[in-house]
Amino acid sequence: MSEPLTPGEYRDLLSRALEGTVDADTRHPTPHTLYMLDAHRTALYVDQTVVQGDRGVGKTFWARSLLDPGLREEASVEYRMSRLLRLHVTPGFGMDMGSPHYPGPLVLPSLLSGGVLPEEIWYAVLLTALEQPWPRETTGWAERVAWLRTNPAPAESAIARADTRAADEGMVHLLVFDGLEHLHTDWDTRNRMIAELLRMAMRLRFGTRNIRLKVFLRPDMFEAAKQLFPDASKLSGNAARLLWSRTDLYGLLFHHLGNEDDEAAERFRRFTGGWTPPEGDMPTRYAPPPALRNDEKEQQRLFERIADPFMGTNVRQGRPYTWLPNHLMDSNDRISPRSFLKAVAEAAETTRRTRPSHTRALHHDAIRSGVREASTVRVDQVVEDTPWVKLAIEPLKGCQVPIAQGKIINLWKERDLPLLLREESARYAQADRPELVRTGPRHPNDLPRLVQELIDLGVLRRRDQSVDDFSLLDLPDIYRLAFGLGRLGGIPLAGR
Repeated sequence: MSEPLTPGEYRDLLSRALEGTVDADTRHPTPHTLYMLDAHRTALYVDQTVVQGDRGVGKTFWARSLLDPGLREEASVEYRMSRLLRLHVTPGFGMDMGSPHYPGPLVLPSLLSGGVLPEEIWYAVLLTALEQPWPRETTGWAERVAWLRTNPAPAESAIARADTRAADEGMVHLLVFDGLEHLHTDWDTRNRMIAELLRMAMRLRFGTRNIRLKVFLRPDMFEAAKQLFPDASKLSGNAARLLWSRTDLYGLLFHHLGNEDDEAAERFRRFTGGWTPPEGDMPTRYAPPPALRNDEKEQQRLFERIADPFMGTNVRQGRPYTWLPNHLMDSNDRISPRSFLKAVAEAAETTRRTRPSHTRALHHDAIRSGVREASTVRVDQVVEDTPWVKLAIEPLKGCQVPIAQGKIINLWKERDLPLLLREESARYAQADRPELVRTGPRHPNDLPRLVQELIDLGVLRRRDQSVDDFSLLDLPDIYRLAFGLGRLGGIPLAGR
């Protein structure tokens, strides 16, 4: 075993390895960043139609990895899933501008406003993916839909022929759908489109052998679509969930450190030992040893070489290994790996700036700063996805948590929150910003039910079993810090 890295070298390696992790949606996955945790294996099953996950947990990462033949091959080897090598994978929807596979953010609204039905759009996308030989005059999506309307029997025959041909070749046509929150600016329209997509997915699942859809969705979007398509509940039983445990998060962190292309990463691999080198002509990608992926004791031992052993002067203030993920959880005990890596990266930069000669790469106060920064990023993401959350939580700024439900509702009444929500909905309806998706609460005028919606989203948490005005509610630190609420004895707000 070689000598470990110095604190400064660890700090530099962390900064290089974690650069840009918050911008994962705009960066395509590479062999270096392809980390295959055991819990996500089911998300790649061909017959697993729906893959649910919150913002920042890996939906776009896995969607793009499935679309990349090289990354699919890597996944087939590590996950021992040879079926991944027998796929024709096509995007059914995503964020690529000008894609020939699906109508983009300008074309799609014009189709819908012109009377085209969501199911017609999805069948046009399906036939395009199956390389349907469209007539010469069908150069655009509107023309393809028009052809479908007048030629339903030939369209169905084309799907059946593609299914038979794929079976003869021993292949499966897989269409991957991601970024569905950007389908339309109107929430109801978006939900109807998702419901029709799921309806088509179920028809294909039961009506064909070798044509499958894989739909990456936020849980709230799946629930909303199920209200419009009750049979979607049949897809719930085989829906995968992208969840991250504490060992998964640290395994991801060590994977990033061991896959930088420099001498420090090589020394890190030698020091920790047991890394699996790339096979044959595979791209350079080192798989961490099982101990660094799944063994909490080994992970904690290594992380305490990188970070202070305690979150203060002694163990009573907590150990960073457990303290950090605990303070990044939402109220449903879910953690975004993006938040976790952002907190570690910020801790490294803060330690470099404020304590460059510290005996560890990460100072405990810098880890607290990392959680504050991760909170800011997380709240920005949630507000982008569900802007009404900001209107609901801002009236609580300056309060201490836990806080009684009755006090929250009184503060909302003082601000006339239902009116603010209606005004926001009207403003977004008039805004010419098709790239922004705006959602609203399901029950804007029923304030107790609004509390429950925030609990379901993971923003609020009940401290007791009661649901009356005396029920105590809490905000996890991942939201509390950026929204400006205090907690006695908790991480202080920035600037305090």
